[in-house]
Amino acid sequence: MACVETGLLVLAGMPIGDVQDASPALLAALAAAEVVAAEDTRRYQAFLTRAGATSSARVISYFEGNESARTPELVQLLREGSRVVLVTDAGMPSVSDPGYRLVAAAIEAGVRVTAVPGPSAVLVALALSGLPTDRFCFEGFLPRKAGPRRAALAELAGERRTMVFFEAPHRVAEMLADAASVLGASRPAAVCRELTKTYEEVRRGGLASLAEWAADGVLGEITVVVGGLPTSEKPPLADALDDVRRRVSAGEKRSAAAAAVAAETGHDRRVLYDGSRT
Repeated sequence: MACVETGLLVLAGMPIGDVQDASPALLAALAAAEVVAAEDTRRYQAFLTRAGATSSARVISYFEGNESARTPELVQLLREGSRVVLVTDAGMPSVSDPGYRLVAAAIEAGVRVTAVPGPSAVLVALALSGLPTDRFCFEGFLPRKAGPRRAALAELAGERRTMVFFEAPHRVAEMLADAASVLGASRPAAVCRELTKTYEEVRRGGLASLAEWAADGVLGEITVVVGGLPTSEKPPLADALDDVRRRVSAGEKRSAAAAAVAAETGHDRRVLYDGSRT
């Protein structure tokens, strides 16, 4: 759908820690806004005070609990020509934060969407981790309960890219322990906390040693970076067999699927062919 002439949705990246990271472009966007949709209105007002910024915009609460109900209201304001700036507590809207629904709805309504980029905990943690950065994937938050969390980690056991996760401080020790159990005790990782803040800390080491460190309690905003499976190691046979089955279900011949997965994983082609038939 073509963009309409009126209305503009601005996704504004907020500082992930130090208020001094706020760019002139961010402050200008807030000053020009007619409506600010904020994940936490009190934190937003506190940010304005700390940054010495001003904005006469109407401030609307927009968080996970009211995102579905509030989106149509914001889209209507955009249709009527309002300049709406979306901010979260920290980082970029829609990246493990509210925003995706509003972006999708605005695009569907033909409203122009733009962004004011800002600091990203994902990229900062990745850069500080000391782990390979040429290929990586963002996995967000793992499931809160142990069983589903271990299942999600098992699906990533053969992932060769560096993985980036967000985690709550009160769950990070359990998450690291489960990761050590599923991915390997010595798998290299980094726990990054309070990025760009006064008490910024980056702990690097094997998953088991990091889990032991975190058992005493960890505070602050947490980003965990985990190294991918080394190319010299084979992913679990069960994962390789599942990959063959998925390819076959998608219409690929079993022989071709087994050969392709064998080339990718190092497992024997015949074992993959025979094993995937059960």
